[in-house]
Amino acid sequence: MVYNWYYKKNRTGVCTEHNLPQKTKTFLAEQLHFALPQIHTVQESKDRTVKFLFELRDGKKVETVLIPFQGKYSVCLSSQVGCAMNCSFCHTGLQGFARNLSADEIVGQLLGAKTWLANHRADDAKISNLVYMGQGEPLHNFDAVKTSAEIFISQHGLSLADHKVTISTSGYAPGLKRWKQEMPDVNIALSLHSPFNEKRSQVIPINRRYPLEEILPLVDAIPTGKKRFVTYEYLLLKDFNDGPEDAHATGRLLRGKKAYINLIPFNAFPGARYQAPAADKVQAFKAVLDGYEIPTLIRTTKGDEILAACGQLNSLAL
Repeated sequence: MVYNWYYKKNRTGVCTEHNLPQKTKTFLAEQLHFALPQIHTVQESKDRTVKFLFELRDGKKVETVLIPFQGKYSVCLSSQVGCAMNCSFCHTGLQGFARNLSADEIVGQLLGAKTWLANHRADDAKISNLVYMGQGEPLHNFDAVKTSAEIFISQHGLSLADHKVTISTSGYAPGLKRWKQEMPDVNIALSLHSPFNEKRSQVIPINRRYPLEEILPLVDAIPTGKKRFVTYEYLLLKDFNDGPEDAHATGRLLRGKKAYINLIPFNAFPGARYQAPAADKVQAFKAVLDGYEIPTLIRTTKGDEILAACGQLNSLAL
């Protein structure tokens, strides 16, 4: 009853169901809090992408994005205030790392976005997918991310299908080592961005500590299923990692794996050192991967006009 009140009915405040014992109501009121992160700013783009700047209890802020597709929405969640990974292609990395989010702050982003949808777009308020691809490295905040994922897929929580939840990582090996035994049955996405350690280390500094030869076997060991798989995210940067040699090396690296590749043309942001490749180079890269029979999708950019696209989030930029 209590779970239904908060997660299904999306209520805040103490549960007032009449058949709930008064002792339980008193306990809930005295021991727990139910306030959602406060919406500080909402930005809407022409393609109906929505970016929220949520303010947390201590005044820190994080960004969350609603991404429309086929009459439904994906929610892109943040797991940290800022990020410690310092990836050179990511706007979040420019703001540094402040702290981890608690599990309730992660769940609160989804509930806050869900409430806003119900109030502003009730005709298409269906949330279908959930991705931990916002600010922060999710596996650097393993325990809170794990707890929030369990709530999202629990029948007592949000009741999302486990294959509709995806946790992204830059390749944080301590978290990957824990995944198989501890993480619930959700999908994983690895930020690959280059099949060459030298190049990958330039865009993902943590690769110097946990190189591909260490993290790829850890990813391979994660159980997959009929609807669960590994997604390899590949951000295409003009004249850096978008050439045929990069494409062929990626194909050879991932050939035979139960994997999907998302090709993501770089999304610019203030102070960025990279540019997006030409559309024909993106198509040529995909054509090479198609030759290796690896399912490959070119991700459509959404929300870039409000800095809500992949790699553009920065809660200190407003």
